[in-house]
Amino acid sequence: MPFKPADSVLPLTPISFEVLLALLDGDLHGYAILQAVEARFTGKLPLRTGTMYRALARLLDEELIERAGSVAESDPRRRYYRITAHGRATARAEARRLADQVDAARAHRLLPESRK
Repeated sequence: MPFKPADSVLPLTPISFEVLLALLDGDLHGYAILQAVEARFTGKLPLRTGTMYRALARLLDEELIERAGSVAESDPRRRYYRITAHGRATARAEARRLADQVDAARAHRLLPESRK
């Protein structure tokens, strides 16, 4: 795999970023990823199965995630995914990029000051 800077695919789509966030907790199959994203957004980010699987295909192509194999012997059709080191670095770079945007919004008084 040729070296790619972590910011080479930025900005990530909101769905792609959420998939990477979900996979930071461990390997998941596609439907479990969908459930994790929906649980976090409770209707604010409508997500359809086709959208999720297109995002997974894109993340696989960009080598931000990889297939982890079938962990569940009860259903070998399930494909599990895991975040790669490049995916983790990219998620970190995207989080920094978003934090910079939030800082700019606070500087323009669009958001309240941070409570640290």
